[in-house]
Amino acid sequence: MRTLLLLSLFIPFFLPAQNDYVSSDFIYYGKEYFRLEGTSIPDPLKENTYDRLPLSYKSLVREPVWNLSKSTAGLSIRFLSTSTSIRVKWKVLNDLKMNHMAETGIKGVDLYYKSKSGWKYINTGRPQGLESEYLLIENMTEKLREFKIFLPLYDGVEYIEVGIDSSAFIKKPEKSLGKPIIFYGTSITQGGCASRPGMAHTNIISRELDIDCINLGFSGNGRMELPIAEFISELDPMFYIIECMPNMFPSTNVTNNSIPMVNKIREKNSVAPIIFVELFVSSTSLLNNNEKDQRIAMNKALKIEYEKMLAKGYKNIFYIESKNALGFDNEGTVDGVHFTDLGFKRYADFLINSLQELKLL
Repeated sequence: MRTLLLLSLFIPFFLPAQNDYVSSDFIYYGKEYFRLEGTSIPDPLKENTYDRLPLSYKSLVREPVWNLSKSTAGLSIRFLSTSTSIRVKWKVLNDLKMNHMAETGIKGVDLYYKSKSGWKYINTGRPQGLESEYLLIENMTEKLREFKIFLPLYDGVEYIEVGIDSSAFIKKPEKSLGKPIIFYGTSITQGGCASRPGMAHTNIISRELDIDCINLGFSGNGRMELPIAEFISELDPMFYIIECMPNMFPSTNVTNNSIPMVNKIREKNSVAPIIFVELFVSSTSLLNNNEKDQRIAMNKALKIEYEKMLAKGYKNIFYIESKNALGFDNEGTVDGVHFTDLGFKRYADFLINSLQELKLL
């Protein structure tokens, strides 16, 4: 109790807003009381708080890209609290279901806390439809902790609220220092098919490096397009990771789009490294000769464009070969293409090691 009294001298106590839900045991707090991460877009520039693209891009990107930008892949909320229990209440936009991905990954939420050794998983809020409420943890010792909740990968969020003990307090933490990593890619980048949000590779890397990651994965629509290049050129990341190859068939799309995308980024950001990742080896392409030939042609086309840029004097352009990115046993996907949790963890480790070898980390 003495420790809590001392803490209260330094940490503001937040009373619930008028529309926050209060019971005799706990209080729900809205977005004013936590920090939204995984985006650099100010609220006034968005149609919805949890969108991944600014409203000004609604007329610039294709309709499928805009609709997918409503999904909250890579977004998280972070807060400090002394509560002995954590609840969460959230409403999704679509109540989406898919036949190859767990609903906890599509529209659930993941709670982590920060320990001395880094971020540790606690529990997953299981979706119950459009609106859900879930007790994530209880009976904790009363002390100040830092928490992070990862938002759904394949559904959007209308609102999310965090419930804490009525006697506890909550504080929005300071903004993370340092530049983010920007990922631009496909359904895999978006998180298909992780069993829960925290297991998408962008979220794993964010925790492992304690760096904010901005996820611009658009399922079936990561095509190295100029409007997205324009948007990310306006940001100031540590570097860009381009993971679009699964959506670039046929190889002529790689030839036509790679250099124009880089040129568009370089119009406003001349220095941030741009890293291209090859098309992954799918399990079926090991035996399906047509798929194997397509993969070889796709990666050859990307390598040619990469070498063209080097020959023309482009700076800070890098290329990562995807061989063994998911291991050697073909157990990293749910359908030969989309990653399982195992695949995402292996790929996250692979990327971190590759970036270290390139001396970018």
